[in-house]
Amino acid sequence: MGWFGRRKKKQGDGTLDRASDNGDLRHLVEFINTRTGVEAYVEPKTTVTETTVMLIAFDGEWTRRRVDGPAGAFALGRKHNIPVYEVAKVGYPQRKRDFDARKKLERQRRQ
Repeated sequence: MGWFGRRKKKQGDGTLDRASDNGDLRHLVEFINTRTGVEAYVEPKTTVTETTVMLIAFDGEWTRRRVDGPAGAFALGRKHNIPVYEVAKVGYPQRKRDFDARKKLERQRRQ
């Protein structure tokens, strides 16, 4: 087998990623139901990944999962009454970057 035979095959939609599934949706709904102040940030499809949504809670804690395109992310927001933003237009909130910095510092202190 040559080098190129080992590459992942592209799906019909042109990405190397899998599509969203029920497990992704369950995880997102659980995050929404167990955190306060959750907002959704739609991340566009790329050549490598499908459309994803990042949910960010009031304290900056976040999670990311695949969704069925931007329409799926906006439908999730409507169903659970949370605001949905396009990250390409508004960027990520500062509280997410602050949360990441706190977690990094905690990991460094443990080592």
